[in-house]
Amino acid sequence: MTLTRNDKRITIDDVAREADVSAASVSRVVSGKGYVSEETRRRVTEALVRTGYVVNRQARGLAGGRSQVVGLVVRDLDTNYIGEIVRGIDEELASAQYDLMLYTTHRRKHRESVFVATLTSGFADGLLLVLPADPEAYIDSIARREFPYVLIDHGGLNDPGPSVGATNEQGGYDATCYLLDLGHTRIGLVTGFLQMGCATDRVAGYRRAHAERGVPVDESLIGIGDFHQPLGYERARELLALEDPPTAIFASNDESAFGVMDAVRDCGLRIGDDISIVGFDDILTASMVHPQLTTVRQPLKEMGRRATRMLLDRIENPSLPPERIDLSTELVIRQSCSGRAGP
Repeated sequence: MTLTRNDKRITIDDVAREADVSAASVSRVVSGKGYVSEETRRRVTEALVRTGYVVNRQARGLAGGRSQVVGLVVRDLDTNYIGEIVRGIDEELASAQYDLMLYTTHRRKHRESVFVATLTSGFADGLLLVLPADPEAYIDSIARREFPYVLIDHGGLNDPGPSVGATNEQGGYDATCYLLDLGHTRIGLVTGFLQMGCATDRVAGYRRAHAERGVPVDESLIGIGDFHQPLGYERARELLALEDPPTAIFASNDESAFGVMDAVRDCGLRIGDDISIVGFDDILTASMVHPQLTTVRQPLKEMGRRATRMLLDRIENPSLPPERIDLSTELVIRQSCSGRAGP
């Protein structure tokens, strides 16, 4: 008689009896490791479905084995920025036959610490954190335990440990220099969320470009944003309402730049003609808006892939020395900017 999940907790031995194969064969099918014939795989798969067997990954991890799961903690899922990074992570994990356990914090610091504690207590073999908001609360602890982790676009820690990011300061510098070279001397800046290191790095690049070109920074031209479109719109409206408004605006990410573009249109101005706009990230929609957005490209998908590869290496060898990788950014010139004649 076929067992059902209501009869008792189904084990690998139960599945093996149902499929009339060895428990070792079932284990190989479930883990995806080791050779089994197609006929055996078919019989085991059908038995797994009939019995309702569920892999107890947590128990496997707590017993000292591998859960074949990587934990991922992100602040939200409402931007293409996160989506591109997750795509790289997912592709790399799939090729390594790992599953992904995803938690979103919605920018609540206490949730970040709780999720990290959960994932490092037997649920996952390693941990990826994208733009962590409160890494100081737990990084030292998990590092001392030699629990494998990698930060992606780390939050400005002096010593982030294993991490993958991009040259954010250089990207901010390149964007600002491009506008200065076009003749703009009043360049507005819509920052990102300044509790994040990538946001402050881009501001530093903006300031460095001004200093090297001998153009003073007007602090009234800096609006504090949060990497989201609505606040990008609000800050742009404030900048454009100044008595001496900017002739160009650098937004710290493309989502904010889209808000800036909406604000420019609502003020009756023409993007590229009356005011130039530069973004940061080069998400897919940056080349689909009108006019197409000039922006700083950071290799988001590659960041996800490289961080995942680094994590899998650390899972195999937790004592590896920490490595920090900063992938290069690149200015992508499109249609949202033009030169400014005169002083």
